[in-house]
Amino acid sequence: MRLSAMGDVAMTVPVLRALVYQNPEVKITVVSRPFFKPFFEGIPNLSFFTFDEKERHKGFKGLLRLYQDLKVLKIDAFADLHNVLRSKVVRTLFALSGKKTASVDKGRADKKALTNPENKIFKPLTTMFERHVKVFAQLGFSVDISNPIFPEKATLEKATTDLIGGNNHKLIGIAPFAQYDSKVYPLDLMQEVINQLAENKTQKILLFGGGKKEIELLDSLAKDKENVIVVAGKIKFQQELQLISNLDVMLSMDSGNAHIATMLGVKVITLWGATHPYAGFSPFNQPLENALVSDRKQYPKLPTSVYGNKKVEGYEDAMRTILPIEVIDKITSSLK
Repeated sequence: MRLSAMGDVAMTVPVLRALVYQNPEVKITVVSRPFFKPFFEGIPNLSFFTFDEKERHKGFKGLLRLYQDLKVLKIDAFADLHNVLRSKVVRTLFALSGKKTASVDKGRADKKALTNPENKIFKPLTTMFERHVKVFAQLGFSVDISNPIFPEKATLEKATTDLIGGNNHKLIGIAPFAQYDSKVYPLDLMQEVINQLAENKTQKILLFGGGKKEIELLDSLAKDKENVIVVAGKIKFQQELQLISNLDVMLSMDSGNAHIATMLGVKVITLWGATHPYAGFSPFNQPLENALVSDRKQYPKLPTSVYGNKKVEGYEDAMRTILPIEVIDKITSSLK
């Protein structure tokens, strides 16, 4: 069970894929929101159970119904990869019925020490992927994520090829937004990155996002450049996933798009502001040097937050210490 958010659900995919390949006798039922179902398509021995938040599974009575719905599936063990009130209720019901249960340890104390403004303990924490592995270890399943298997690049549908044109270009994805402003690279600097990348006509830059406001900003970043294409709002989510699987590299903030790309085996370069890869949310199977972080010499309290939801006065411009030329050089070197 993992209900949200998009990036967190995507982070379960590499671990679940490894689990079923290394333990072919195991059948997995993923309990999550219907929007995330495409994340898990193509994984053998895995089925998806839709969590109906608005009607059937709403409220405490709804969680009781969810337990009854899952009980019909003759589940032997329950892995709580969310560890919030709703998942705890369902987990407890399974435990009371005599089933094996295990839950993810989010390491809140270590994260607090990492983000403390004073007496900060600045060191890499256990990744969320490793934390998920430990959950299955508690249930008796060994999972090795050191040599991951990724799906083949998807065949693009006509709607997608009509949008992006021929595929004889290097495809660079850029997802310039995140849930919180403290994780978003300044748009004037992102414009510099896009302008310089667009000068190379052998490259196509595909801009990802969602919602009316973000699409308007993406249109502004594209500025009618022939090889800069706004993907957001033009194709279905499933088609976006297929397109992402075909990227040569994705540039993302500390956001869900980074985790979607890495679950598909795509190289990812991430930009970090108030948050930091040491908190355990670095994209899967990516070298640390692909994470460009804000300058801690100028902003010593970084990271100020695990999720980016805390604002610290005077730290609004921290991401300006990541220079556009650094971003461009990292993308260029990753394409070689």
